[in-house]
Amino acid sequence: MDNSNGSPGMPGLRGIHHLAMVTADLDATTRFWRDLIGLRLIYTHGAEGYRQYFFQVASGVLLSFFQWPGAGRIPLRRHGEPDREARVFDHLSFAMDDDDALWAMADRLASAGYPVSDIIDHGFIHSIYSYDPNGIPIEFTCPVAGVKDPEHQPLFRDRNPLPEALRGPDPIPGTYPPPEPLEDDEKVILPGAGQEDFLHT
Repeated sequence: MDNSNGSPGMPGLRGIHHLAMVTADLDATTRFWRDLIGLRLIYTHGAEGYRQYFFQVASGVLLSFFQWPGAGRIPLRRHGEPDREARVFDHLSFAMDDDDALWAMADRLASAGYPVSDIIDHGFIHSIYSYDPNGIPIEFTCPVAGVKDPEHQPLFRDRNPLPEALRGPDPIPGTYPPPEPLEDDEKVILPGAGQEDFLHT
């Protein structure tokens, strides 16, 4: 399906907006993501016992952190390694321009005292792996020059593919019942946390 914004999928879908994470130390987290990695801190929201900060990864792509006092640090593990306790999240990956940018990021992380892997060749991408102050596994990745991007030419190499994979890469109409639109008088927007911050901007 072709969208006017150039991305595949449902019309109006542009990609990840934000990933919400948890930290007990929002100061250390802010220093890491803003000062070390270079993301702009673009919105902070807080009240008694509650705080959430948003960092800009790219245009329209954000990373947010809730501060929960007493939140535990994630035990370090290999990225992609099964863990019965880590059921909701595995790792967060950021796109980089090229290998030079990966090497520069690896130097930056290592100089700041964070563990960082060598560059790993995954065929269509090169990656380095590290962790933020909360133990969140993070990956930085760049495309491999001269290799076809599976975004433009899907590559299915599962030796024992699941039934759904055998149905192909594109959305299949009729998999779910069509939505039943609400009547106009049923469309209610309720105020939520942060709404008051924008009433007088």
